[in-house]
Amino acid sequence: MTRPFQLDLHSEFLRADLLLNIGQPAEAARILQAVVDAEPRNEAALELLARAYYGSAQLTRAEEALTRLVELSPSDGWARRALARTLERLSRGPEATAHHRMADALGAG
Repeated sequence: MTRPFQLDLHSEFLRADLLLNIGQPAEAARILQAVVDAEPRNEAALELLARAYYGSAQLTRAEEALTRLVELSPSDGWARRALARTLERLSRGPEATAHHRMADALGAG
C-alpha cells in the first residue's frame, strides 16, 4: 500500500536551517512557514522562522513569529530580546523597552 507523500518536517527544518546559514533567509522562511503551519507550537521552528523573517527584513512577520514565541515561552530571554530589536527596527522603540527590560531580567545577552 502506498502512502501519500508526507512532509518530513525534521528534514525541512534542517534544510531551512542550512539555507539561513548560507544567507538565503527568504527561502528558509518559505520552508519554515510550512513547518510552523504543521506544528504551530514548535518553539524551535518558530525561532528559526523569526530569524529567517528578520534576516530577510520581513519585520512584521518576524514580529508575529516572535510574539507567538513569547506567548508560548514567556521566560525565553532570547525571544524577548529579538522581539525588542524587531520593534526597534519598526520604529516602535517605546514598545521595545519593556521587552528589553524583561530580557535583561532573564539574563539574556
